Amino acid sequence: MIFYSLEEICLMIAAAIIIDWLVGDPKWLTHPVILIGRWIKRVERLLYKEEKSVNQSNRTLIYRGSLLAASTLLVSTGLIMLLSFVSWWIHPWLGYVVNTWFISTTIAVKGLKDAAMLVYHPLVEGNLADARKYIGYIVSRDQEVMEEPEITRAAVETVSENIVDAFISPIFWALVGAAPLAMCYRAANTLDSMVGYRNEKYEYFGKCSAIIDDILNYIPARLTGICIAIVCCIIPGCNARGSVKSMLAFARRHPSPNSGIPESAVAGALGIQLGGRNRYFGVWQERAIMGWGTEALRAAHIKKSVVILYSVSILVWAGVMIAWLIWNAIK
Repeated sequence: MIFYSLEEICLMIAAAIIIDWLVGDPKWLTHPVILIGRWIKRVERLLYKEEKSVNQSNRTLIYRGSLLAASTLLVSTGLIMLLSFVSWWIHPWLGYVVNTWFISTTIAVKGLKDAAMLVYHPLVEGNLADARKYIGYIVSRDQEVMEEPEITRAAVETVSENIVDAFISPIFWALVGAAPLAMCYRAANTLDSMVGYRNEKYEYFGKCSAIIDDILNYIPARLTGICIAIVCCIIPGCNARGSVKSMLAFARRHPSPNSGIPESAVAGALGIQLGGRNRYFGVWQERAIMGWGTEALRAAHIKKSVVILYSVSILVWAGVMIAWLIWNAIK
């Protein structure tokens, strides 16, 4: 970013990761993603009229959805860039604090861990009712038909996929452009999660949002696969070779060009099988199979996936600090 050197950005990212580890998302503070979500809902109401959509051409829906995506990205990035500039102009140290804080809000290692462990604890205690309730907080599948293996699979899939969305991608874009580009990515990812569906309503209206999210995640998803394989070399009970083999065998089968990489990597590392049949609003759907399933799915695999998540975050934190030390050594 124009205001900061790579050395400064590395330190801000390292501090942001620590903030997320320790604090996560404070409940008393309105999270930027919530504000982005409110913006998306309001602009969507202006651009997408249910009663008129049947009379609109697919091209019109794509155009209107592109306006939603463009306005969301421009407003999110522009506001953070303005705050970064003003804070930097007041004092460089204030600029560091503002950027560090906003970068920390784009990552969610602690939040993802907390959500997964809410599912893990009742499963271990044999409390399927609570496990179903808490898995409903993170997936949209019909919880009433889910038993322990299906609940475990849903939680592990969520953790593995979000190693990209909730950590590697925002860190990657923060390295490129500090807090403004990290928030730009978070806005794109929020757009995809809200309108980037391939269903009757959003097939065309959400197409632009889905494509942007795929593009922004393309490099980070592949870096995530490498990171997962590396940390699995030292995590007890994880198979680094199986992780790599699984990525090569299964990742391309996923309908997403990116999500299959972390899911297949974690499946191969844990010796489990992800994907398969899921029920959404009473309708059964088939997802691509990831992994060979040499082990039966059980609650312990949720905890192992969280260990992989935190190990990847530690690896990246260490990498950022090493880059900072090297930068200082060659100055």
